[in-house]
Amino acid sequence: DQTTPNCVIKVHDGTRDYNPKQMAIREKVFNTIIRCFKRHGAETIDTPVFELKETLTGKYGEDSKLIYDLKDQGGELLSLRYDLTVPFARYLAMNKITNIKRYHIAKVYRRDNPAMTRGRYREFYQCDFDIAGQYDAMIPDAECLKIVHEILNELDLGDFRIKVNDRRILDGMFAVCGVPDDKFRTICSTVDKLDKMSWEDVKKEMVNEKGLSEEAADQIGEYVSMQGGMDLAERLLQDHKMSQSKQACAGLSDIKLLFKYLQLFHVTDKVVFDLSLARGLDYYTGVIYEAVLTQAGTVSAANEAQNDTNAEESVSVGSVAGGGRYDGLVGMFDPKGRRVPCVGVSIGIERIFSIMEQKAEASPQKVRTTEVQIMVASAQKNLLEERLQLISELWNAGIKAELMYKKNPKLLSQLQYCEEAGIPLVAILGEQELKDGVVKLRVVATREEVDISRADLISEIKRRTEA
Repeated sequence: DQTTPNCVIKVHDGTRDYNPKQMAIREKVFNTIIRCFKRHGAETIDTPVFELKETLTGKYGEDSKLIYDLKDQGGELLSLRYDLTVPFARYLAMNKITNIKRYHIAKVYRRDNPAMTRGRYREFYQCDFDIAGQYDAMIPDAECLKIVHEILNELDLGDFRIKVNDRRILDGMFAVCGVPDDKFRTICSTVDKLDKMSWEDVKKEMVNEKGLSEEAADQIGEYVSMQGGMDLAERLLQDHKMSQSKQACAGLSDIKLLFKYLQLFHVTDKVVFDLSLARGLDYYTGVIYEAVLTQAGTVSAANEAQNDTNAEESVSVGSVAGGGRYDGLVGMFDPKGRRVPCVGVSIGIERIFSIMEQKAEASPQKVRTTEVQIMVASAQKNLLEERLQLISELWNAGIKAELMYKKNPKLLSQLQYCEEAGIPLVAILGEQELKDGVVKLRVVATREEVDISRADLISEIKRRTEA
């Protein structure tokens, strides 16, 4: 007996196994996303799951405490990757690449407090699309937002909003509101919590924990409550305080340009310029954005949200995509500090996946976990060799087929298996069929049966299943 005594069999907190049904749903989501990335001309790369610890250090602001360090075994100090963006920047700098449009889908690791019901894990997939290179303002940025819009539309998760802001607008706003330079990043991390905390709590954290003056906090409060479109950007360019910041003005002009391009892409119906959007990561330098679902994927929440056309009042289920421009990150890895401007987006696959799973549970339609087109069955005994010959012909013709691993299976159990597995067709062999050179083709759903000659069988299966 090789079992370990008292060994607890479980998966670690914040991780999970995926059963075949969950994998079928996940594959469908991945395929939709990859199709979109490819439609926009992206190549793909892969990088190691662990990086040198120093590669990741100092890139994530307050989130750095969530990095998993590997145990020191006497070699170089290593950490598990926290996202795909920093490894991408390291890859560009190391290989002296100055422009690339790439997507990367892989697992990342965070020592977060898992809330697995909401799709927060310690090991999870990220799906990233990034455009690196020196281009004219806001053209690649607009394409990233178009991609988010396409993916969320195609996945049909319900209504969504894409919030947009700019790091330079935030920094300019902090400056004109009297935030000291050395507090920009830490105040930014606090503003980033506005989607989870009330303004009162956020203000308390700024004043009591971060040592900001009450007056500065109140001024920030006025700005972060503003939402709008191109009109808001124009209004802020005229704002007596904001217009004093060169940085903020540059950001606001870019937001105006962004909205112009988004109008041409027909996506402005879902995009809001939102001054409270901060995104906690340290490496953003320009435009930032985040997509949120404005109604839960569950039926009850969808019903409540139905009468509610105003996005601000409806229930937000959290972020399903986010990204922005990070023009300085690659330069951090380059010995000569050469900059490669980048803009990108990360699709929050786990949260999307949780919602798709709930939808599948609620739907009467069964999720198929295989793609088998036909079962090769026999109606009488002693036909195993004939079944093996036929299934080999089908496999060689590229048809997805299965048979039961028994010499003499009962016809009823073969048919029942098809119903359970959702296999649409059965090829039934019997003595008479073999004599006549035909196969009895049975449609599982309707139970109709038709004799098909062996020569026509493959084209008939394809005609019926590859629509």
